[in-house]
Amino acid sequence: MSTETPHCSAKGCRQAADWVLAWNNPKLHTPERLKTWLACAEHKEHLAQFLDLRGFLKDTVPLADWVQPPGSDRDA
Repeated sequence: MSTETPHCSAKGCRQAADWVLAWNNPKLHTPERLKTWLACAEHKEHLAQFLDLRGFLKDTVPLADWVQPPGSDRDA
């Protein structure tokens, strides 16, 4: 188990993550497979809008409340 503090997935950001953005690209993934990006408070809205615009965003959950479903992947 890693003790590394999870950091934001926004390019160049090294802030601690506060949010999990669960997403899925229906052209590439089965409906039950979720990918995740992590977001700091500053980048949460930007990353969520990027995913939502494409129809990929499935859920936004505080990192402290996130339970990773089987078959989900974390993207950097």
